[in-house]
Amino acid sequence: MSKLSRRKFIITAGATAAGTAILHGCSSGSNQTATTTPSPATSPVATSGDAPEVTTAKLGFIALTDSAPLIIAKEKGLFDKYGMTGVEVLKQASWPVTRDNLELGSGGGGIDGAHILSPMPYQLSLGTITKTKQPVPMYILARLNTNGQAISVGNNYKDLNLTTDAKALKGAIDQAKAGGKQESKFAITFPGGTHDMWMRYWLAANGIDPTGDVSVIPVPPPQMVANMKVGNMEAFCVGEPWNAQLVNQKAGYTALVTGELWPDHPEKAFTIRKDWADQHPKATQALLKAVLEAQQWCDKAENKEEMCQIISQDKWFKVPVADILGRAQGQIDFGNGRVEKDFPQAMKFWSNNASYPYKSHDLWFLTENIRWGYLPTDTDTTKIIDAVNREDLWKEAAKAINVPAAEIPTSTSRGVETFFDGVKFDPEKPADYLKGLKIKKA
Repeated sequence: MSKLSRRKFIITAGATAAGTAILHGCSSGSNQTATTTPSPATSPVATSGDAPEVTTAKLGFIALTDSAPLIIAKEKGLFDKYGMTGVEVLKQASWPVTRDNLELGSGGGGIDGAHILSPMPYQLSLGTITKTKQPVPMYILARLNTNGQAISVGNNYKDLNLTTDAKALKGAIDQAKAGGKQESKFAITFPGGTHDMWMRYWLAANGIDPTGDVSVIPVPPPQMVANMKVGNMEAFCVGEPWNAQLVNQKAGYTALVTGELWPDHPEKAFTIRKDWADQHPKATQALLKAVLEAQQWCDKAENKEEMCQIISQDKWFKVPVADILGRAQGQIDFGNGRVEKDFPQAMKFWSNNASYPYKSHDLWFLTENIRWGYLPTDTDTTKIIDAVNREDLWKEAAKAINVPAAEIPTSTSRGVETFFDGVKFDPEKPADYLKGLKIKKA
């Protein structure tokens, strides 16, 4: 340890978390896993006819604000309400740990489902990221949120005042390389995940090739700020509260929030192992109904402060409330003099169909994974989306909790999407979208 510099140790810690995932999954006493105690049940509605087959399930989460629906469903007794009285919501150290624990399943010391980056259930189902390289079929039951992520940069780029327009960044990177700098590092949370897609899109749209001009590296969300402070990277893309924490600690500024890149873009998902869901269909519905109710609760303005107070606790995030609350309420201090109040592209859990898992959005994620070489060009996207995306279960749960018909989408597609640079994604023509992109691997 004495031979490691502080800088090297922080970045090494992220890799170690991924490499020891099975240990975390199997050790009930691990410091990386926080097991909650059951909340008092609130007027159980389950009857003998619709009672879940089991009352227990293990669900993982990463310390990001968009995991709030799982935490609130636990804290507010919503899992209990639907008969799932033994649900555990377990903190994961990183997305690789989440991946490995989903591969293990609760029967192997892992977890049954999780708050997850939307592309990961596809990567697991295709076997492209599993330890064994074997498919682990997953279901996406709901989208947990839209918006709410950001790309933040270090103070060394403060003079550039980067926004969605980052064309000046290319010159700075080229100048640093000419001055002898071996590589400029831009951090994301997991290869092929949502933050990777936002970072690569932003760079490419500004003429920077993320496969050659810079190095895109994975770092666990809770380690982003520490690594930025010691100069391990120039920028990162991650969810909250880590961008706000960077600003609050005056270690950098937010160039853009991702809702500016793609308004009301899909983000995290609620996923469950296919074998668990197929074996426990009523329990799966019970979990889903609880999560949907929690999303509705989290989306109400009058609940934002309480939500942030809850998730800030040591057993959940162990983060000051001040690092969470502002951006959760749509009050965004970018750290460079720009302050937005009542920002329209703040994180949404329910409004504007934020919870609905549109298949068209999953198609964009798969198309971008093909763009950057994570998936082969001949991937049968229609087949895998139909296998993983269970919008039918979402509709069943929504109707069961009396969601108004007007709030239940009738189409599996949200239609043509438009990005900040004017590029459009037509889910009816994904090949045309891919062909029109200038910077890509595919």
